Amino acid sequence: MAGETVTQTKWEGKACVELAIPTAQEVWPLMEDFCSLHKWLPYVDTCCQVDGIPGQPGMVRYCASTITSSSNGNKETMTTWAKEKLLMIDPIKRCLSYEVIDNNIGMKFYVAKLIVSPNGDGKNGCKIEWSFVCDPIEGLRYEDFLLNTIETGLQSMAKKMEDVILSTR
Repeated sequence: MAGETVTQTKWEGKACVELAIPTAQEVWPLMEDFCSLHKWLPYVDTCCQVDGIPGQPGMVRYCASTITSSSNGNKETMTTWAKEKLLMIDPIKRCLSYEVIDNNIGMKFYVAKLIVSPNGDGKNGCKIEWSFVCDPIEGLRYEDFLLNTIETGLQSMAKKMEDVILSTR
């Protein structure tokens, strides 16, 4: 109907990337280090433990990014941050889940799951899957969040992990 606004109550999405050479057994140790996100995501400058026991559910990490923008010749620096709590980690199934518990970027509810699994032949390569459920984020469109944050972030993460693994073989 004209003038009617449809409000989506939750955003859900998933991104997948396949790596041809590194195995799931090689990628998982990089992924399961919950406080190493700054090594893999280009938009995360800082990632450190702030509470809990390393690698155990309940552990909380602090992630931050510094954004510099220019307007009328003036540079403005802003830090965006989130505290994320590890909900579940399973080294056998090579998966983990976490939730955002506090932030300054407008996320009211966000839960994600990362899974590393072997490719079909089980010999070479692997697949990394990042799925999420969240409340809509004010000032963002779902498509932009999925593409610019999740999909682009996962592709960058996978490439960096692959480069590290291949350089140490």
